[in-house]
Amino acid sequence: MRTFLIVGFGYFFWLMLKITLEYIPFNPEVSFLMIKQTEVVDRPEYLTFFYTHVYTSIFVLLSGFLAILRQNFGLKNLHRNMGKVYIFLILIFAAPSGIYMGLFANGGFLSKISFVILGFLWWFSTFRAYQLARQKKFKEHKQWMWRSFAFTLSAITLRMWKVIIVYLFHPNPMDVYQIIAWLGWIPNILIIEYLITKKHI
Repeated sequence: MRTFLIVGFGYFFWLMLKITLEYIPFNPEVSFLMIKQTEVVDRPEYLTFFYTHVYTSIFVLLSGFLAILRQNFGLKNLHRNMGKVYIFLILIFAAPSGIYMGLFANGGFLSKISFVILGFLWWFSTFRAYQLARQKKFKEHKQWMWRSFAFTLSAITLRMWKVIIVYLFHPNPMDVYQIIAWLGWIPNILIIEYLITKKHI
């Protein structure tokens, strides 16, 4: 099971890395940015927030997974160090920039409110995990870190749902954004809450 999870994560991490590499070097007219030219032109700060989010999120994803993996292997120092990187990047860079980008999400009001809520919950769950670690309440810390990582994984699950929905139903592109904006993170956190309730985490 562990090997399957490692291989699965490695595959999806590679896909996310390929997406990130599309924005190196800086080019405001590639990929996702092609449909965000209104923001790129009218809001000079948009690209700063965009690149901050894209570049830090890939390291958030990796450090979060390594923290979980290394904890399971009993490598406490590596777990602690990866956890610090994970928390720092989310609280200072990834979540705030994600909240800003959520204000301009495709799909209208429903998409925007979902991504903004996601950003706040991502920041809060990570901050709460940090607080509990400082208080040496490690059981609660672990639970809140899992909640945080559920939100982190929305970067992957959002894209998985998009592929599934487009393949099965061929909806209007803006309708897709409205759907995956919520599907990307709500099932994740519900699964984690179920596992916590059943004391599997």
